[in-house]
Amino acid sequence: MTLHEFLMHPHRFEWGGTSGDDCTMFCATWVYHLTGVDPAQDLRGTYADARGAHRVLARAGGIVSFADGRLSPLGFVRTVNPMDGDLGVVAAPIGMEEEMALVSAIRFGPLWAVLSPGGVVARKLDHVAAWKLEA
Repeated sequence: MTLHEFLMHPHRFEWGGTSGDDCTMFCATWVYHLTGVDPAQDLRGTYADARGAHRVLARAGGIVSFADGRLSPLGFVRTVNPMDGDLGVVAAPIGMEEEMALVSAIRFGPLWAVLSPGGVVARKLDHVAAWKLEA
């Protein structure tokens, strides 16, 4: 599956990633398509709301530490110049007030694709960390 096909697929937002994905599980699903390994398999279905997701990330030391711990064993390395299909943690507006939060995303051209309750959204966002799959 190409990146474009993955992003065009009808994604359903659901906390915990059982019959849909949240923003972090969305990226884990992309990793599965790249590597054949789901880096979040042990977490799917273990939480059902934002509070549960935040607890998972807090236990890991934050979202960047969480992503690094899940991606590094699969051959991903940090990069400062993310390319199409690379993964990142970006500062994105969320909610009606558009408060900024750190979320998982997939690089798509000059944009970052994130999964929101309304579906996949690609926006120009700043990343705080990024990973590429080392060949």
